[in-house]
Amino acid sequence: MYLSVILMFSVHTASAQKNVIEKSEDQIKMFNAQQLFYSGAYAAAMNVYTDVLKSRPNDANIIFHIAECLFGIAQYTQALDNAKKAKSIDPKANENISLLLGKLYFMDGKLDDALAEFTAYKTLVGEGKKAKESDIDVFISQVTKAKDLMSKPVNVKIENVGDVINSEYDDKNPSITADGKTMIFTSRRPGRSSALDVEGDKKYFEDVYIARWDSIKKKWMDSELLPGAINTEGHDACTSIAPDGKTIFVYKNDMEGESRGGDIYSSKISSSGKWGLPKSMGSPINTTYFEGGACISPDGNSIYFVSERPTGFGHADIYMSKRNAKKDWDVPVNLGPDVNSAEDEGGIFLAPDGKTLFFSSNGMNSMGGYDLFKTVNENGKWSKPVNLGYPINTLDNDMSLTLSVDAQTGYFTSDRKGGLGDLDLYKIDLSNYPVLEKDMKRKAVDSLAILKGTVFNAKDGSAMEAEVVIFSEAGVKIGSTRASAGSGDYFITLLSGKTYQVKIELEGYKPIDEKVEIKSAKEGATIVVKHYLLYKQ
Repeated sequence: MYLSVILMFSVHTASAQKNVIEKSEDQIKMFNAQQLFYSGAYAAAMNVYTDVLKSRPNDANIIFHIAECLFGIAQYTQALDNAKKAKSIDPKANENISLLLGKLYFMDGKLDDALAEFTAYKTLVGEGKKAKESDIDVFISQVTKAKDLMSKPVNVKIENVGDVINSEYDDKNPSITADGKTMIFTSRRPGRSSALDVEGDKKYFEDVYIARWDSIKKKWMDSELLPGAINTEGHDACTSIAPDGKTIFVYKNDMEGESRGGDIYSSKISSSGKWGLPKSMGSPINTTYFEGGACISPDGNSIYFVSERPTGFGHADIYMSKRNAKKDWDVPVNLGPDVNSAEDEGGIFLAPDGKTLFFSSNGMNSMGGYDLFKTVNENGKWSKPVNLGYPINTLDNDMSLTLSVDAQTGYFTSDRKGGLGDLDLYKIDLSNYPVLEKDMKRKAVDSLAILKGTVFNAKDGSAMEAEVVIFSEAGVKIGSTRASAGSGDYFITLLSGKTYQVKIELEGYKPIDEKVEIKSAKEGATIVVKHYLLYKQ
């Protein structure tokens, strides 16, 4: 019997030592897997977790971690299956199970299930640090917003612009000239460089492309790399094109050059149709922080852009700067907490009316990811942003809206299901959804029109720089624009169906004071071209 006790003790001791060793080895593997996960190596981390799972097949915590890794590599269906399995085995195995399930149910369109899981997580962690770090309040707000907007869809028609413009790669940031005849956009397809951004997201570097509208066939022609000096071996992204189609604003991120943080540049088109070497906007627009997403007002006197400078209310905020008497840019002003959230804003576009700003945000009023919003400058103050609604906005990312002058058509970027690539360009028919109206309801008003032309010196035909001021028939100043020094071209948007008084006064020359009637076009935008000759006094 004594021998039996010794043998039994020896067997138990050996078994315990083996369990300790195995447990220690698993702990080391789990630690290594966590380090891989935190570094973003999700696939590698999942392989380690899967190896540990072989000896512990019903460990809910390991199964949850595998679900996290699958989420990281965008294998959402498998991630959901594993997260549900982990919860069924032990819902308390990891406090983040409900948080992950909420995200996965949300992406799968199961909003009630998502809200239940998010609420459970919020109850578990309370109002402290974990709640703030997890953005759980944002998630709950987005689900609630999505349920509300999807219950009352807006009256629009949306279609993918097709493979004439879209590719199997990211295609984004559409910009349309005011006449609607030219589209410039950004693509991650192999272009100027066929190299991958190995230090970034492993995709091809961004390039700027152009497409032209076929007025006879009523469709876009094949896109091509933008001709000229804009595209380089690095990241080059178009953020907007000026209404007159002669200047584009470009985001550049040159890790070895002056734009290491990401800066805004501008490029002008030459008489040959090629775009010139981009020039940095410089201080005070650019800083050592990220700047991007610039657009200019129709009169050319204000510029709006996105910046991550530390004076903002969130990570990326919208700023505005006005052109001063010296034709320089004043110190930028943040649009304020009514527009900028604690999250990210971007993808900005100032409508042809010069007062309605469209932008993207993933803040509290989004229905998931980035949504499209609008805010209106009323008496010098920006209105509370309005979500453009479903199905313009979806549970996915919807960004970078641009409008035609008549506001009947829009183009935007989305990664919604059914596209040709990760990000695609989409077209919106807005004929039954007047987004420029305050309450989104059609008013019996005339649409916007374009008045453009050139100011010449009557003596030698050279281009003249001069201010072009527009008055109503009653003598009220409507707006002004400046004929540029290099070309003498001017451009301004006005309401059609009205008669205006155009005045040009330049020292040493006889003043121009002429009536111009702008009729409403039966289809599309009204474009009136008026050239002016300045005579010496």
